[in-house]
Amino acid sequence: MGIEEYKDDVESGESGNGIGELREPFIQQLGRHKCGRDDRRIENKGSIAMVLLSTFVAVCGSFSFGTCVGYSAPTQAAIRADLKLSLAEYSMFGSLVTIGAMLGAITSGRIADFMGRKGAMRMSSGFCITGWLAIFFSKGSFSLDLGRFFTGYGIGIISYVVPVYIAEIAPKNLRGGLATANQLMIVIGSSVSFLIGSIVTWRTLALSGIMPLISLLIGLCFIPESPRWLAKVGREKDFQVALGRLRGKDTDISEEAAEILDYIGSLESLPKAKFLDLFQSKHVRSVVIGVGIMVCQQFVGINGIGFYAAETFVAAGLSSSNIGTIGYACIQIPITLLGAILMDKSGRRPLVMVSASGTFLGCFITGIAFLLKGQNLLLEWVPMLAVAGVLIYIAAFSIGMGSVPWVIMSEIFPINVKGIAGSLVVLVTWLGAWIVSYTYNFLMSWNAPGTLFFYGGCSLVTIVFVAKFVPETKGKTLEEIQASINS
Repeated sequence: MGIEEYKDDVESGESGNGIGELREPFIQQLGRHKCGRDDRRIENKGSIAMVLLSTFVAVCGSFSFGTCVGYSAPTQAAIRADLKLSLAEYSMFGSLVTIGAMLGAITSGRIADFMGRKGAMRMSSGFCITGWLAIFFSKGSFSLDLGRFFTGYGIGIISYVVPVYIAEIAPKNLRGGLATANQLMIVIGSSVSFLIGSIVTWRTLALSGIMPLISLLIGLCFIPESPRWLAKVGREKDFQVALGRLRGKDTDISEEAAEILDYIGSLESLPKAKFLDLFQSKHVRSVVIGVGIMVCQQFVGINGIGFYAAETFVAAGLSSSNIGTIGYACIQIPITLLGAILMDKSGRRPLVMVSASGTFLGCFITGIAFLLKGQNLLLEWVPMLAVAGVLIYIAAFSIGMGSVPWVIMSEIFPINVKGIAGSLVVLVTWLGAWIVSYTYNFLMSWNAPGTLFFYGGCSLVTIVFVAKFVPETKGKTLEEIQASINS
């Protein structure tokens, strides 16, 4: 199982494993440099409608991704009580989704190339539905863990194929906005899981996770396959039909079709990059930046604080976790939207540094709350401080640290190593997510203030790392970014 499997898709500007990888329209870059023109096209209402419908169907998978990620937070106490799980057993359950997702992300490129984008989405839906049913019918830890692993594997595929599909069907002028829908639906799915989980049983919540997957499977029957994938596998007639459906029957697609075929041909002429090529002097700094910023993203603690937020509130002395989890759910969506708006206005570096400053503040306030509780001081203030700290943390993470690192990662690698570099970064990201999600409960039981202060310290390290190593990429071409990195 090689990591070169992502190369064809990612190098053609068709994203990788997160929202940020869609932000750079690579075909537009090539068209501008090769043809010396702006290449404007008029899109009619019919074409826009099919693109929007196709995007809506695809992001049902993103919504399912969010519900899976958000499932463990509101259900921890109930699952442990009903199935008599130890803290270690529940921590394994919560973290298995990241192991499954890591394997799903690694294999997703080959699956999407072999089965097509729609075929990969169907396959991921099958794994997720199987996983949710296993959780629903669980009588012990084995079937619970197996279900969590299956849903993780499914969302690992979804995390790759949905952004790729959106990038491949969207016209250039809509690609950035439609890409944002992917991340937004992940956040909405997580928030909905938090909200529903506060009022229904954990088994009912697992069953509700199947609903967006059924919508995805039904919707796939009515939308076209990715034209670029069809062109890549040599199905030129189907390629023309799919592109025509997406652009509208009255739109002249000959120029765009020729450009896509020309670009795919140019990619095939590039030498196949090897993993060791990443450690050549001309690529080392890009690798350090890409891996470093994703490590920072994970080790500010999001997959611990996010996965087990409800129990964090209870541990701080809140009588019911519902108030905290509802606030958590409601704050993510508008803040994520604000971050998407600011990304191309404020720039990447300032947004990440402001976001990391906010996660530090949130961790510091929450750590102080647990410190006061441990010393039996100001106990009436502890729950309020804990809720405020977590909400500040979530708001700060959502505005920048959640999506901007993916954007930066997609922009800093040269096109000939982008596939294998993206694979390496995804592996590091999911490994970090597993480490944090598995150890969080143990660390909080051992020393809650110290754990939160550690995550706060990682936020400060993030600020220093971005200030020292990460270039500003806003408004620059890929060539200009490479020049600034290697200067």
